[in-house]
Amino acid sequence: KPAEQKHPKEPSSLQCMHLAVVACGDRLEETLIMLKSAVLFSNSRLCFHIFAEDSLKPEFEKKLKEWPSSYTKKFESNIYPITFSVGNAQEWKKLFKPCAAQRLFLPVILKDVDSLLYVDTDVLFLRPIDDIWHLLREFNSTQLAAMAPEHEIPKIGWYSRFARHPYYGSTGVNSGVMLMNLTRIRSTQFKNSLIPGGLTWEEMLYPLYQKYKNYITWGDQDLLNIIFYFNPECLYVFPCQWNYRPDHCMYGSNCRGAEDEGVSILHGNRGVYHDDKQPTFKALYEVIRDFPFEDNLFQSLYYPLQSKFLDTVHTLCGRIPQVFLKQIEKTMKKVYENRVIVYLGANHRY
Repeated sequence: KPAEQKHPKEPSSLQCMHLAVVACGDRLEETLIMLKSAVLFSNSRLCFHIFAEDSLKPEFEKKLKEWPSSYTKKFESNIYPITFSVGNAQEWKKLFKPCAAQRLFLPVILKDVDSLLYVDTDVLFLRPIDDIWHLLREFNSTQLAAMAPEHEIPKIGWYSRFARHPYYGSTGVNSGVMLMNLTRIRSTQFKNSLIPGGLTWEEMLYPLYQKYKNYITWGDQDLLNIIFYFNPECLYVFPCQWNYRPDHCMYGSNCRGAEDEGVSILHGNRGVYHDDKQPTFKALYEVIRDFPFEDNLFQSLYYPLQSKFLDTVHTLCGRIPQVFLKQIEKTMKKVYENRVIVYLGANHRY
């Protein structure tokens, strides 16, 4: 009888949900709060890929090590320098916000990573990453990335009114939360406006930027819109509750998915965590920032949040607090139930 073949154990990095972020300038705290929200609520192991300026690397390492072991065991982290594989590095670095164009190069840099969730530093998870990660299974055979629309209503959307370049669909897409099958991106020949045949992702980036650089306003997000304009079959569009921004409530509520299910991922663009223009967004940021890791989630996170929200009911976004609270409440109940079950199981005596 032949000896039974043993399959090698899958390395831990392959069992991870991979999360990437790019941090430059003054984005250290914001990035750490985003990572904290990811760890607080997620069920599966996380692999953080942090792209940061050299000056920030020691700070990231120091701060992440300060988290309690009950949380640090839930993730592993890698910190990378800012690098651009094609074209002029300084030009890429200054495109739109400092270093934002780095996200375009993730398929090229993270060669051993199959799938990845990229988020901006100003994102907060209000439910487990596991839930958005599962959307990868919903991709059809041609889809290789997923984003939410830039706006729900074309007549008040930015792209439909002002864009001077091609963009995806009727409103364009927002790249602040982007789910990617990197394996598919690396192996696809993309249709484009440069040559009649297809180009690989890496071949396409710099020539595309050169062609449209005088027409783009939002940097790398515009380039992604141009790419998916020519390759619409490659994009999976997820609903607005997975990338909920001030635009969804400051002109009246226009994200139906958030009204029905609650906000899943909060995206505080326009700097709203740091000024007083949108107090509901700022309240969520501050409560997650100030949450002491080992404390009771309801007592030290949910109740302070409810109390802060009472002060925001006079604002357009604050008029609908349940939109912000529904998903986070559901998530915390699950976390609490799981802990109680584990605790009871460990202490049960027959």
